[in-house]
Amino acid sequence: MKRFLISAAVCALAATTAHAENIGIAIARSDSAFLTILRSGMESRAAELDKVTVQVEDAQNDPSRQLDQVQNLISAGVDAIVVVAVDGDGTPAITKLATEAKIPVVYANHPPADVDSLPETAAFVGSNELDSGTIQTKEVCKLLGGKGDLFVLMGPLNNHSSLTRTKDIHDVIASDDCKGMKVIEEQSANWDRLEATNIMTNWLSAGTKFDAVIANNDEMAIGAIQAMKSTGVDMSKVVVAGIDATPDGLASMAQGDLDVTVFQNAVAQGAAAMDAAVALARGEKTERHIWVPFELVTPENMQEYAKANQ
Repeated sequence: MKRFLISAAVCALAATTAHAENIGIAIARSDSAFLTILRSGMESRAAELDKVTVQVEDAQNDPSRQLDQVQNLISAGVDAIVVVAVDGDGTPAITKLATEAKIPVVYANHPPADVDSLPETAAFVGSNELDSGTIQTKEVCKLLGGKGDLFVLMGPLNNHSSLTRTKDIHDVIASDDCKGMKVIEEQSANWDRLEATNIMTNWLSAGTKFDAVIANNDEMAIGAIQAMKSTGVDMSKVVVAGIDATPDGLASMAQGDLDVTVFQNAVAQGAAAMDAAVALARGEKTERHIWVPFELVTPENMQEYAKANQ
């Protein structure tokens, strides 16, 4: 498995400090499988650091609630805030609140709208979404021999990762090697397994012929798989692709249902976000963008990732 390097400016935190840092965590939703792993990475890293505590707020996928929670964390006097944003477009307001209060802010996983203009007291930790959907769709193209009809399940329409992953799909199928592929249906299932099941059931009811389902995350891919299996689709005749390499995604791959996923190292993202937040709280500098690479996962190499996002 590839290893990633995080800047020494982030990792080399002082072993001791006279002040105990309290880090606020404002997470988009606690019922997301991937974000639960991300949060666990933050909390585990905080537990390893000297005199670091965390305070967690769940926005329940409501951007207004998240903005209020950030304000509450500022009022509570936290030393830094890690934000997993509900809506990238709402992040400039969060950055402004934190900067005016002289509290560092670190965005994790979901890129903020102001990612290229963050102040020195802010950073973004994540994986480059230009790679995620590209890696995923190139593998689908390879499995289909460069031609076939696709269903696409998108994440939220206001989410940067969802929009970029979907654009990646279209960019790949516009390339010479994959131009025989065509998207025949595309709909948002909001990262949700049940929503994806319902959408896929509707597509199947219409009787439309298809060769592959490409989902912006594993949860939606699993939802599509459940719909197909409940209606008797021969899973060996279709290609299904997700992103994240979650434990459930890898279990589905082991069962022969999910053909492709892309490892997004949630634990490493969480740890790097906590490192950055603590470093900034201690007056140290960090890189503005801290990248954790995506990696292709297939049945051939899935065992390498079996315990990675747990």
